[in-house]
Amino acid sequence: MANPIAPTTQQAELLATLPQDQPVIMINLLKFKPDGLEHYETYAREVQVHLDDVGARALYAGSAKAFVIGEGPRPWWDAILVVQYPTPAAFVSMVTSEAYADVHVHRANALERAELIATNEWTLSL
Repeated sequence: MANPIAPTTQQAELLATLPQDQPVIMINLLKFKPDGLEHYETYAREVQVHLDDVGARALYAGSAKAFVIGEGPRPWWDAILVVQYPTPAAFVSMVTSEAYADVHVHRANALERAELIATNEWTLSL
């Protein structure tokens, strides 16, 4: 199985099925190449202006040191990044812009593997 760092066409099309008038929370699971963290730090600095342009904001960034529940001593990913976009269209607008393509090079150079999970907030009734 390949370890992609970009969505397939089918995966991108599924994003359009999310509610278009609600925020989308993107969960990034990131596995760095041996020298990838430095590249990702460059990406993080340079992507901020693009996030600002579409009204997005990072909610959380952290490392994955150990499982509390799960198999093995630790997860396959090195870091988790959670970013909120005001709508799915805002995310698509950012990642398809020519200006973002220049920044994305740093992300591509950083990652051995990535999973990007689009989520919508919901409320539990307890």
